[in-house]
Amino acid sequence: MTLSPVGGDPRSVLAELRRWWQQQAEPEPLEVRTSGSTGQPRGVLLSRAALRAAATASERRLGGPASWVLSLPVGSVAGLQVLVRSLVAGTEPVLLDDHHGAWREAAQAAGAHRRCTAMVPTQLYRLDRTGALADLTGFDRVLVGGAAAEPALVDRARAAGVRVVTTYGMTETCGGCVYDGEPLDGVSVRVAAGGAIELAGPVLFDGYVDDPAATAAALRGGWLRTGDLGRIGGDGRLQVLGRDDDVVASGGVKVALVAVEHAMRSHPAVADAAAVGVADPEWGCRVVALARLRADAHVSLDDLREHVALTLPRACAPRGLMLVDRIPRLPNGKLDRQAAGRLAAEHGR
Repeated sequence: MTLSPVGGDPRSVLAELRRWWQQQAEPEPLEVRTSGSTGQPRGVLLSRAALRAAATASERRLGGPASWVLSLPVGSVAGLQVLVRSLVAGTEPVLLDDHHGAWREAAQAAGAHRRCTAMVPTQLYRLDRTGALADLTGFDRVLVGGAAAEPALVDRARAAGVRVVTTYGMTETCGGCVYDGEPLDGVSVRVAAGGAIELAGPVLFDGYVDDPAATAAALRGGWLRTGDLGRIGGDGRLQVLGRDDDVVASGGVKVALVAVEHAMRSHPAVADAAAVGVADPEWGCRVVALARLRADAHVSLDDLREHVALTLPRACAPRGLMLVDRIPRLPNGKLDRQAAGRLAAEHGR
């Protein structure tokens, strides 16, 4: 059974997944395609044992079995895990599409059980911007992951009564395995030299399809090298700072592109934004901002630079600005940084 980020009909996938799940012996691993947000998509092999370990640990952390509302593509690991958690809980997932995207009605359809859902930050962001965060208050927990969620957005959601749980993980860990900075039971987290995040535990994948070299590079001594940077805060929680390839050197200064994006999105004129590094003869790498503005809003490069410099070193402020109608994103809501980079490079020519 192979799943892609786009996936297929959730009901068909659930039926096939249920047959795979109920096999007496340990079945062949499930192949799940990664999103390809930082390169070419690849096949990741997930065992039933690993998926069960992830879903069971999640259930324990969230307080017990729940009815789940599915709003994500079933080809992504996040969408797949909604189905797996439903199998472990013995409940039938509710499809958001059956309720025309209405979160409040979908939560009610989940019944009297504890009700949970999972979404990417883009979905939470859109509900916030349309004043619809209250539609999520019918859920006992709302998992938000797949990409870094802006702390201010999470704070606004929680202030509105949404029981947000931020998650960190990837396809190679059967989805989120660190909730609100704390690893699930059985999962270990460490930050290696240079700030690289590494994970271990029963949730790890079996390997990449037909790529033993990549598997050996990622899995070393039972630890997964995630490609992400982070640190352990004073409260003992993991803080994810972004991917190591999302950090560029501009004029000798290391710039975390995710931090720049967060700062830009807090500008009142900016509806959505991305930051990319473009080769530059003077700076080595020049940070260029892609911004989608709100209706009838205006912003200049100088305005944006000043705004970013309020929270980040001025050296991190973008040196170019491209206004776009849409920020390129992948089907799972993640930024398509390669497509964004191509747009920025073409803009600078």
